[in-house]
Amino acid sequence: METWWNQSATDDFILLGIFSHSPTDIVLFSVVVAVFAVALWGNILLIFLIYTDPRLHTPMYFFLSQLSLMDLMLVCTNVPKMAANFLSGRKSISFVGCGLQIGLFVCLVGSEALLLGLMAYDRYVAISHPLHYPILMNQKVCLQIVGSSWAFGIIDGMVQMAVVMTFPYCGLRVVNHFFCEMLSLLKLACVDTSLFEKVVFVCCVFMLLFPFSIIVASYARILGTVLGMRSAQSQKKALVTCTSHLTAVSFFYGAAMFIYLRPRKYRAPSHDKVVSIFYTVLTPMLNPLIYSLRNREVMGALRKGLDCCRIGSQP
Repeated sequence: METWWNQSATDDFILLGIFSHSPTDIVLFSVVVAVFAVALWGNILLIFLIYTDPRLHTPMYFFLSQLSLMDLMLVCTNVPKMAANFLSGRKSISFVGCGLQIGLFVCLVGSEALLLGLMAYDRYVAISHPLHYPILMNQKVCLQIVGSSWAFGIIDGMVQMAVVMTFPYCGLRVVNHFFCEMLSLLKLACVDTSLFEKVVFVCCVFMLLFPFSIIVASYARILGTVLGMRSAQSQKKALVTCTSHLTAVSFFYGAAMFIYLRPRKYRAPSHDKVVSIFYTVLTPMLNPLIYSLRNREVMGALRKGLDCCRIGSQP
């Protein structure tokens, strides 16, 4: 705590960002801001629909509302600061602000990774054991799944934030990223952080591969169940149910594994920044679109809400 206080009184960190002020980068920045706006309002709308429409009060949509909440918080953790720095010309972030970004980012990514894995188990129970689904996925189990996901991420985020921010930092304190990304920050430490980086790598492997193994095992069982169905219509319905989740998993895990599971010698700041934009901005935008446009219940709730707005606006 003393190290944190001493350093918080010193110079801020400088975030190099991802965009310059060239015409091309200004266009790209505008696209990112537009994607951010869609992600922000898309997740807010999805959460609102799930909690106001009784037809969506099921385990799958409860998990989806929590996923949207995580995406909403994730996209608000880094993008507003990046946009403010770009528009103002300032590139600084305070020591405490940097620590909060690290803690929130690790917390939300870890929570979302585990929740996506456990959502695959929910799909397995729904398809392979439909008659026992209300019993196996009761309210207590749903709360335990969501609670464990949040707890896992919060503990991991707090521990990593506390350790990273106790390291002494010196020199120009220039972070080659658009937010306080932990691995980029560790390069500025005045002490040897190789042991901690190895521990972080092991944690990343566990955080990503453990939920991913749940996903693989769940969908392997789902595939076995689907192949055993005699009705082609039942097979199609079961596969459509899983498509949205598999799409979200592919985007999230593909980007996260690319960044955190690559050997250090293959890492390049330019690549990391582009991929980070992908899963901190683009994925939170795609998730509500993936789960709503391909989902009759969500679209039905949206149409119902729009109809109520039209009736309420009529004189």
